[in-house]
Amino acid sequence: MSTRVWRMMAALSVAALVAAGCGGTETGGTADEGPTAPAATTEGDGATATPTPAETTGTPTDAGPESPAPETPGTAAGAADVEPQAAALEEARLAQIADSLRQAEPADDLPFSATLADGSTFELDERVAEKVRNGEPVNYVFSYQSSGIPLFSDQYRIGYEATLPIASELYPLDGTAVAPAGDIDIPQQISQIEALLNTDQIDCLSIEPPDSDAFTAISNQAMAAGIPVFTVGVTSNGNEFTNFTQIPLEEGRTAAEVVVDQLGDTTLETVTVSGGDPTAFWAQGRMTGFEEGIKAAFPDATFINTASNPLSVTYDPAQTYDAYTALLTGQPDLDFILNVDIGAEHAARAIRDAGRQGETFTAGWNVSLAQLDAIEEGVQLAAFDQRWSEQAGFGAVACAALFATGGVMPNTQQLIPVTKDNAEEARADLEAILG
Repeated sequence: MSTRVWRMMAALSVAALVAAGCGGTETGGTADEGPTAPAATTEGDGATATPTPAETTGTPTDAGPESPAPETPGTAAGAADVEPQAAALEEARLAQIADSLRQAEPADDLPFSATLADGSTFELDERVAEKVRNGEPVNYVFSYQSSGIPLFSDQYRIGYEATLPIASELYPLDGTAVAPAGDIDIPQQISQIEALLNTDQIDCLSIEPPDSDAFTAISNQAMAAGIPVFTVGVTSNGNEFTNFTQIPLEEGRTAAEVVVDQLGDTTLETVTVSGGDPTAFWAQGRMTGFEEGIKAAFPDATFINTASNPLSVTYDPAQTYDAYTALLTGQPDLDFILNVDIGAEHAARAIRDAGRQGETFTAGWNVSLAQLDAIEEGVQLAAFDQRWSEQAGFGAVACAALFATGGVMPNTQQLIPVTKDNAEEARADLEAILG
C-alpha cells in the first residue's frame, strides 16, 4: 500500500458517540433527540491521497469596528474558551469537529453582525440577539433529508444526538431535528423549515440538503432574516456561514486512487458506475472523478456506464440487488462496480451469489456491517466513510461557537477510506454507533 493512501486511512473511531447524552426533540418521523456534530468523510481531496478540507462557503468577513458587539459576558468575541469542548469532542472521537472549533476565528461584530462573502450584511435577529446578550438558551434546529433511508438515517440521528450536550456546555441550546418521514421529499423538508421560521421557532439552523440548489432560497431567506445558517453533507450554493462537507469530484478521484492501490497487479478492463440517485450533483461528481482516476491508471478501461448514463439502482435493498444481478448476467466480463452511495453491499452480495468472487469487485460510500463483511472477504475493495455522524452534529457546535465566541467554524471534513487494513477498527466504531 502506498504511503499516501495509508495516511488517508487514519480512520477516526466513534465508539464514544453513543456514550454522550442528548437533549431536544426530533420530528418528522424520527425519534426525539438533540443535535450533534457529524463525522467527516464524503468528499476528500482526490489529487493527492491525503485528504484535505474542502473550501468553506459564505464565511463572513469582519464587519469593522463601527458596530462592535455588546460587551456582555459570554457574548463578546473570544469571551468563551473552547478548549474544554474541543477536548470533549476529541474524546468522543469527533476530531474533525474539534479541529473546526479550534480554527474558528472570532470576529469583532459577530454574532450580531457580519459582512458575508457575497457582500451582503448579516444582522442577527433582535429576538435572538436579546437571548444571546442575556445568555438565554436558543432554539437550534437541524433539518435533514429523510428519517427513512437505510443506514443513513440511523447514523445521522445518532450523530445529531451526540454533540448537543457538548455544544450546550459552550452555549445553551434547545435542539430540534426535523426530516421527512419516508423517502427524500424536498418540498416537505423546505415546508418543515418554513413552518418553524415563520413562527420564530428557529434561532440557529443547520441543513443537510439533498442537492446543491434546492435549498439556496430557504438558506438565504433565513440568513436575510437574521437567523444563522450552516449546511452539511452536500456542497451548496447558499449564503450560509459554513458548508461542512467535501467536494464530490475530488471524492471520486480519491476513490479511484484507493481502488487502484487495492487492486495491486490486477488490471481493470470493464467498469460501471451506479447509485441510488445517480443524477444528483454529488453522485455525478463522484462518478466523474472516479472515471478520470481509473482511466489515468488504466487508459484502455471501458466504462459501460458513466456519469452521463449511470446505472440507477434506487435506495431499496431488494431493487438494488436485483439491478446488480441483472447487470452481472448481462455483462459476463465486468470487472468492477462502483456504487456512489449506500448500495455497494448489495453489489457484493450479487457478485457472491453469481459466483464471481475474484473476478468482479466493488466499492462504495459509507459504512455498514455488510460492507465490512464484503471488504474482509475481498469482494469489496473499499468503503468511503463520509462520517455521517459528524456531518449531523456539526451544526450544534457551530451555533454554540458563534453565540459564545463570535467565531465561525470552518469546513474541516475529510474522506476516510476503509479497506482490509482498517476494517476491524471501522467495525468496532460502527457497532458502537449502532449500539
